[in-house]
Amino acid sequence: MSLPVREPHPSTDVSLSLQFDEADPDLLARAFRTPGDGPRAWHLNCEAHRLSLVHGFDRLLAWPSLHGVARYPHQERTCLRVLQEMRGRAILADEVGLGKTIEAGLVLKEYAIRGLVRRALILTPASLTGQWREEMESKFDLPFAVLRSLGDWEDRPYLIASIDLAKRGPHRSAAQSRPWDLVIVDEAHRLKNRLSVNWRFVAGLSKKYMLLLTATPVQNDMEELFNLVSVLKPGALRTYEGFIDRYVGSRDRRVPANVPELRDRLRDVMIRHRRGIAFTLPPRRVHSLPVRLSPAERRLYDDVTDFVRDAYWSASGRMSWAARLTLVVLQREIGSSTFAAAETLRRLAQSPLFGPRERDQLEALQRDAGAIQRNVKATRLVEFLRSTDEKALVFTQYLRTLQHLQRVLEAEGHRVALYHGGLPPAAKDGAVRSFQGDRQVFLSTEAGGEGRNLQFARTVVNYDLPWNPLRIEQRIGRVHRLGQEREVHVVNLWARETVEAYLMELLDRKIHMFELVVGELDLILGNLAERRSFEDMMMEIWALREAEERRAALHRLGEALVRARTEYDRMQERNEEALRPVSEEVAA
Repeated sequence: MSLPVREPHPSTDVSLSLQFDEADPDLLARAFRTPGDGPRAWHLNCEAHRLSLVHGFDRLLAWPSLHGVARYPHQERTCLRVLQEMRGRAILADEVGLGKTIEAGLVLKEYAIRGLVRRALILTPASLTGQWREEMESKFDLPFAVLRSLGDWEDRPYLIASIDLAKRGPHRSAAQSRPWDLVIVDEAHRLKNRLSVNWRFVAGLSKKYMLLLTATPVQNDMEELFNLVSVLKPGALRTYEGFIDRYVGSRDRRVPANVPELRDRLRDVMIRHRRGIAFTLPPRRVHSLPVRLSPAERRLYDDVTDFVRDAYWSASGRMSWAARLTLVVLQREIGSSTFAAAETLRRLAQSPLFGPRERDQLEALQRDAGAIQRNVKATRLVEFLRSTDEKALVFTQYLRTLQHLQRVLEAEGHRVALYHGGLPPAAKDGAVRSFQGDRQVFLSTEAGGEGRNLQFARTVVNYDLPWNPLRIEQRIGRVHRLGQEREVHVVNLWARETVEAYLMELLDRKIHMFELVVGELDLILGNLAERRSFEDMMMEIWALREAEERRAALHRLGEALVRARTEYDRMQERNEEALRPVSEEVAA
């Protein structure tokens, strides 16, 4: 195959013709990786240099060099439009679940292959920095680092930064004083206010290309759309006054006007795909498996909870932040298993965080935990696994719970693939391969909920429930994502009259969380007025001493979640009304 190239050279003008064999799909992959030393490495480096001179964007060069990335037509069309028509500046506004991260990575890789991007910055919420780094490395072979220190701005040409950290003081100056070939902003609806520090920080960056990723360009009113487009391409929607006069049709600024004309302007800067009739993620089937704790487990759970409540609201005022955090961990662990809590009780009984009286209580609780050899939830898990021939991902937050479940399941004859954060990379890869092979159960801590695509399975068991709902969503997202062709089963194990029962009340019955597409929950929680984390809100409710007070506080949080879900649904309607003219339905 021959690719004609016309590219000016700094010292002379030359014409090149690139020759490579399409029958060797690994050639590009080998050429685009950083070579070492030696003649072969030198040859591959030359190939990479020659390919970087490809000027036209009539085809994508990156596919052979990607790993584990399915080829979807809508993502390929998006990349070509950004490269050919939009000159590297676009709002990627696909609905949740259609792979905006992959689209952005594909655009970046195409530019990197051609030598047009040598410095790139990804701005994202702090909770997503690790996920972005893992995706860019594992799927695109792009060596991103997460911002840790001021020196990273100089030393790391490919950098991922929390926008909240990057916009502060010295970091802001360092980021804005350097030129960037490409800036990617995830959750770009955070730039909806042009008077905000976020907007001014991003607008002040020196960048050649820019991608803004958001499923909800319009959250409250049309002015937010103007602000988002203006940080990408100033003037694309006229001046602010001109935009309001021409394209806003109501006093509350929620209704668009002159929609056909607005559509034409938005098509120059925005790409949006919708989940259409021909393309739908498979449905989720939610299974709730409540259990009643055994008498011994019930006593221990209640005694640990009483200790936590008394210590958490210690009247003496000497409870340190570290001690309170430890209490939260203990309460979570006793909800997971007595085995997870037993070791923490032992350590706390020797800790200077607590006084002599409290340490005596902790020693007694540790003895009670050590005397319990079986957990009802583990028995219920075994019963469930006997009832299905499907492969199952079983998630727990705690290593000691995982080790207990491994013993229980293997004693029952189950073939188990073990995955946790302490394993070296090769062992983690081996666990995934064995689960894809002959292992029935993928037994994992939260480490398995990040970055791994396991769509060959379709059953997720939440053996315990993290108090951060986004972690639950990450678990489900390992199987319920683009590429999954069968309906997904989500199985929730929880004990009655525990904080986990509160979670099920809020997440399942109030906002139907387990039926949401991955990514929607974050948008719903973002509508909560509370500035505290969801975990903090749950702990403060559970720590209340009076049952009536707990029920009232739970009701208030439940109503706030319902309002947040309602606002999210309204936001979806606003985006549909304003953006449908620039949307395409995605075909399977």
